[in-house]
Amino acid sequence: MRAGLALAILIGTTATAFAQGGFEIVIPGRPGVPIIINGIDASYAVVEGDWGLAKGPQVQTTVYGGRYIDPVPNVGHYYPSAGHQPGYGRLEVQPPANRRLPQPAESYHQSWSAQSAPPAAQPEVPFYPPPVIVAPRDGEGMPRPRRPKRFRY
Repeated sequence: MRAGLALAILIGTTATAFAQGGFEIVIPGRPGVPIIINGIDASYAVVEGDWGLAKGPQVQTTVYGGRYIDPVPNVGHYYPSAGHQPGYGRLEVQPPANRRLPQPAESYHQSWSAQSAPPAAQPEVPFYPPPVIVAPRDGEGMPRPRRPKRFRY
């Protein structure tokens, strides 16, 4: 009887350990922000396989209903290291050398400075300083501690 009960408990607890291998429906936390799994937009799709902390080394997740996302989107950026001219941008025109020059600008100068305030005058030391007060020794002159009053009934 005890062996049968132990076997039933063992089977019941191991069945819950295998329950994590099912499928999941992916719902994004924010609208418009995609959930990317292995280059596939898995928003509102079904994902099968282990992932997260329970992921094993040989298990590959499978996404059903997702759409492929291009890893390098064509956004039209210009990178000077590529060696080609951009298709848009600023058109720089070099003026001719014999053109009429504008008037020179008026001179302009501005400066700032900072300094600390002068120190305050120190009071002079008096000729006759106040006498030194000596503290009592060994508790002389100190008030004695009070004893609690005794009540009689």
